[in-house]
Amino acid sequence: MKKISALLLCTLLFITGCVQNSNEEEVLQNDEDIAEPETSIVPSYQLSDENYRMILPYKTSEARGVILNQMANRVDIDEMEEGLRRLSKEVYDPGKLYFQEGQYLDSSTIFTWIDELNPVVKEGADVETHRENPRYLSHILEQNYMKHNEDQSVELAGISIGIAMKSVYRFQTELGGSSYYEDIPKEDMLSQGNKVAQAIVQEIRGMEGLMEVPIMIALYQEEEQASPVPGNFVAKVNVPGGSSSVDGWKSINEENILFPSDEGREKYYDDHEIVSSFGTEISQFFPNYVGLIGEGFYIDEELQKLTIEVPIEFYGKAEVLGFTQYAYGLVQEMFPNYYDLEINITSSQKMESLIYRDAGDETPTVHIFD
Repeated sequence: MKKISALLLCTLLFITGCVQNSNEEEVLQNDEDIAEPETSIVPSYQLSDENYRMILPYKTSEARGVILNQMANRVDIDEMEEGLRRLSKEVYDPGKLYFQEGQYLDSSTIFTWIDELNPVVKEGADVETHRENPRYLSHILEQNYMKHNEDQSVELAGISIGIAMKSVYRFQTELGGSSYYEDIPKEDMLSQGNKVAQAIVQEIRGMEGLMEVPIMIALYQEEEQASPVPGNFVAKVNVPGGSSSVDGWKSINEENILFPSDEGREKYYDDHEIVSSFGTEISQFFPNYVGLIGEGFYIDEELQKLTIEVPIEFYGKAEVLGFTQYAYGLVQEMFPNYYDLEINITSSQKMESLIYRDAGDETPTVHIFD
C-alpha cells in the first residue's frame, strides 16, 4: 500500500510540475461596459476535455451565499451546482468556453424574485391556506459561460439558470410552532416551474446587454430536508438569443439512489446486491465496521457513478492500511468498471483513505491520508 500511495504522490507532483512549467496563460480583457477594460487571465491548461477552464482572478457570484439560506439540504446544494454545470456542457462547449459564477443576478434580485414568484400567504393564515398555496420555488442559480475574441477581449456567450423547486413544502402557522409538511406532486412542480422560468427570462431580457444572450434553463426537484441523497434535475429548455419565449421543454431522466434501501432494491436490484455484499464482506473481518452508505447516480436508468462512504473506527495506522488494502481487493473482485466508482473510508475524525476508479479503467487508484 505504501508503494501505491507513493506512486500516486509522485504522479501528482509530476503533473503539478508540468502544469506550472507549461501553463502559458492567456491575458484577456473583459469586454463589459466599464470605463477601463479589466484584465483577466485564462490558464491554458485544462484538467480534461470535460472540465471548463475558469477566468482568473476568480469572481464569486453576485448572489454568493443565497443558496445556503434557501436550500435546507447540503447534498441538494452540491448536486444543483455541479449538475447545472454538467447540463451546460450540452449547450456550451467546455473546449471553447470558460466558466464563471453568475455576475448578473445579485442577492437582492434573487430574494425579490423568490418572494414575488411564490404564492403570497398572509401572516397568521391557517394550515389549510398554507397547504393550498405552497411555496414551490426555493432558489435561482446563475452560471455564466464566457468566450474570448481574436482581440483577446472576453464576453458573455451564454447563461445557465437553475431553478430549485420543492418536493415537500415545510411550513409553520406561527413562529416557533409545530411544523407541517405538504407533498408537492411532480406535475404541479413542473407547471409552476414553467411559469417561474418564463418570468425569469422576461426579467433577464430587460437587463442591459442580455437581450441577445442564449439562456439554458433547468428545473431541479429538491429532496426532502433529511434525505441522505440529493434530488435531481427533471427538465431543461434552451432559449435562443433575442427570444423571450420559453417552450420546447425536454425531460431529464436522472436520479440519485440510496444503497442499501428498499427503493434501491426495487429499482436497481443488481447494484443494490453488490453494495450490500460489499458491506457483508467487510463486516466479517473488521469488528469496528458500523455500516456503509452508497449513492448511485443514474441517467436514463444507467449507473454513471457509485459513491460509497464506509465509516469505521481505527486504532492505528496499520489498521487503516489493512482495511484499505482489503477494500481495494473487494473492489477488484466485485464492482464492474462501466461506471465511475468512489469509496471514501472515514473515521469520526477525518477521511482516512480513498479508492476511486474512472469508468473503463481496470485498476483503481488509492490514496491514504496522513
